[in-house]
Amino acid sequence: MKKLHIFFLSCLLIFGSACDKYLDINEDPSFPQVAQGFALFPPLLANMVRGETFDSRFINQYVQYWVSASAGNTYDRHGYVAGSDATGEKWRQHYWALGTNIDLVIKDGVENNKWDYTGAAKAIRAWSWQSSTDYHGEMILKQAFEPNRYVFDYDSQEEIYAEVRRLCEDAIKDLSRTDYGKSLNRGDLVYGGDTDKWTRFVYAILARNAHHISNKSSYNPDKVIEFVDKSFRSNADNFNVPHNGSNTSDANFYGPLRSNLNAYIRSSYIVGLLDSTILGARDPRLPIMFTASPDGAFRGAVAGSGDPNAQAGNVRRIPNMFGELGTGTGTGKWIFANNTPHHLITYMELQFMKAEAAFIKGDRTLAYATFQNAVNAALDFCAVPAAAKTTFLASRAIPQSAAALTLSHIMVQKFIALYGHGGLETWVDMRRYNYSPDVYTGFVLPTSLFPDNNGLPAQRVRPRFNSEYVWNRDALAKIGADLPDYHTKPLWFTQK
Repeated sequence: MKKLHIFFLSCLLIFGSACDKYLDINEDPSFPQVAQGFALFPPLLANMVRGETFDSRFINQYVQYWVSASAGNTYDRHGYVAGSDATGEKWRQHYWALGTNIDLVIKDGVENNKWDYTGAAKAIRAWSWQSSTDYHGEMILKQAFEPNRYVFDYDSQEEIYAEVRRLCEDAIKDLSRTDYGKSLNRGDLVYGGDTDKWTRFVYAILARNAHHISNKSSYNPDKVIEFVDKSFRSNADNFNVPHNGSNTSDANFYGPLRSNLNAYIRSSYIVGLLDSTILGARDPRLPIMFTASPDGAFRGAVAGSGDPNAQAGNVRRIPNMFGELGTGTGTGKWIFANNTPHHLITYMELQFMKAEAAFIKGDRTLAYATFQNAVNAALDFCAVPAAAKTTFLASRAIPQSAAALTLSHIMVQKFIALYGHGGLETWVDMRRYNYSPDVYTGFVLPTSLFPDNNGLPAQRVRPRFNSEYVWNRDALAKIGADLPDYHTKPLWFTQK
């Protein structure tokens, strides 16, 4: 024991701090102790998709992209499941999966002169704040990432919108720097380290931020148009997160390998928009997006009714979202294939946004030209053959002049274009227009809404159950989130 004490004393007196390294058995020089940006970045991208896709299953029922194959489903009726983390993945994504991991990327970038990483990380956080507040409304902003806190106060959506703009401005500054050696390509699976494309992504976020407040007197359509013009130039700029599709860990959440959409079938509303029932012309995207029933007809189901032909062997049965009648054993099709990338923001979305902004401004010429760009991009997104494109663009479904263009034309075609992958943004639009059938031609809310709704459609998603209703309930009460109809309370961005 005496010799051991002498050793420690000698170590302290002679070697000083070097002794700490000698004795630290928790450090392995072959395994870095501090995560670098390139190692953190792919998981950040994966979790952006995870948050959106997990919860899009339910929100796509609210907007009637798809419905449950079983009658009376809660989300078909604009409800929620109490005591459940269903619809809580966006919350988890923002505060935990992205959360302080983004801070680590930024810290590494600042300390090691990697400004492409700091700019891209700030862009991701801005995107997450924007998409998450549009989903939940009030959120925890000022106290969000404070250490050693167990309860948190909520902040207004208006403050969160301002934070999105601040982060975007910072991101653009970082991404525009040229006084360093770029290395983002090492971890960037979306744009391969192209900072110009990341900058366009930031302007796409700013366009959403400026356009979502279209109901307010402060809305500026010129700013929306400016931001869109600085954003994506074509479908080649789409923010697509790739999937290998080789197993359940690297496959598309919407593909049959993951089996997450076995219980869903397309709605009668989307089928009616495509098969000529509502718009008077058959859309060439119908057989690309969907698979016919065994008898060759394309069918959808009414929200809340389930598949009326669900029994096995019925030739009128509606295939699931993979295009199958089974339990997901194939490779899927279109955005429902195992290896399809997930599209978080697209060129066509932005062009429809610009067309709407120009229409609101009163510039019909610009609105119509941009609408044409948007529809063409949407058809290309689905790889519609040239001849079929020409026929459809000349059909009754598409206005043939600027004078004939209506708001409904813009919003209905945007609804079709964002099918499945853009459901959260479509929900933003539908709430801005209060689910109006004058805007969404042929749209009908469920005849039997969830009992807690008091006859009103869903306007927001409750904060995540396990983090908020278990640990932070007093803060929820201050914003009314403890009430059973909280999910029908309109959000700030939808109000005048």
